[in-house]
Amino acid sequence: MEVGRVTDRIEGTRVDGARGVVIETRGLTKRYRGGQLAVDRLDLSVPEGTVFGFLGPNGSGKTTTIRMLMGLIEPTGGSAEVLGHSMPGAARTVLPRVGALIEGPALYGFLSGRDNLLRYDAADPTADPRSRRTRVGAALDRVGLTAAAGKRARAYSLGMKQRLGLAAALLRPRRLLVLDEPTNGLDPQGMREIRALVRELASDGTTVFLSSHLLDEIEQVCTHAAVMARGRLITQGPVAELAAGARGQLVVTTPDPGEAVRVLKERGLTDVSADGDRVLAEPPEGDPAEVTAALVAAGVRVRGFGIERGSLEDAFVALTGEGFDVAQ
Repeated sequence: MEVGRVTDRIEGTRVDGARGVVIETRGLTKRYRGGQLAVDRLDLSVPEGTVFGFLGPNGSGKTTTIRMLMGLIEPTGGSAEVLGHSMPGAARTVLPRVGALIEGPALYGFLSGRDNLLRYDAADPTADPRSRRTRVGAALDRVGLTAAAGKRARAYSLGMKQRLGLAAALLRPRRLLVLDEPTNGLDPQGMREIRALVRELASDGTTVFLSSHLLDEIEQVCTHAAVMARGRLITQGPVAELAAGARGQLVVTTPDPGEAVRVLKERGLTDVSADGDRVLAEPPEGDPAEVTAALVAAGVRVRGFGIERGSLEDAFVALTGEGFDVAQ
């Protein structure tokens, strides 16, 4: 599938249908005083029931977009709908059904983790106070903070604060969960646990909108994604289709890399390079078996031959001409 084709709008009915669209923007724009254009005419469509990755380098407009979706700042132009309602006008209707962790949690440092969550829960007018401690205990357990629940928040590490903020977002069942860089500050084990939690929430029917600058994170946990760069939407669609849009690369493993490079170039392959005993090139247009035969005929000892699938990183580089972090 060509990468450009996935820019087509994801079809869906409104959220009051059987399977709809939980976030939809049309021409959403934010220009700050001084002329800085942070988000430029964004058309975004997030299907219900997905884990939707919002991907782009730091400074690409992701957090500004999320702040507009949550009604924290006013757009300069365009429109945004969340759960079928216009934002920010319908914030009082929408936000009780949305859990959010944006730009790190706001915590009372002098209170324990448990007491912070008790305060958060008490601020929700729809929360039953009789079951408050049960909800808080369940949320702490879900993010792995039960043992540290009595510790003051000011003594929490950055990763623990992220977990506590996520627990606050999970105090009540949510139709939509919006997470801005949720694994920021976590060690590899913590990152794996949060990814597993996101998958669990999605399996329970919660739509998860996850902003990240980590390509690896999006590929591992998300079903759909949108790619932002310099305030503009580059592409959106199912992650598998986005990655499939990249051609991948031919990989030949051989103890004769110099001779293999010569043969591949003579066959008209491009971007040919050697890295130790691996020779890389753009995949051939014709039958790869013909390339193998040419290598063998030239006396090249072929120990491995194949075409590695394109990755989300390959697709991003192909679309934008730049790359960004693939691991923390």
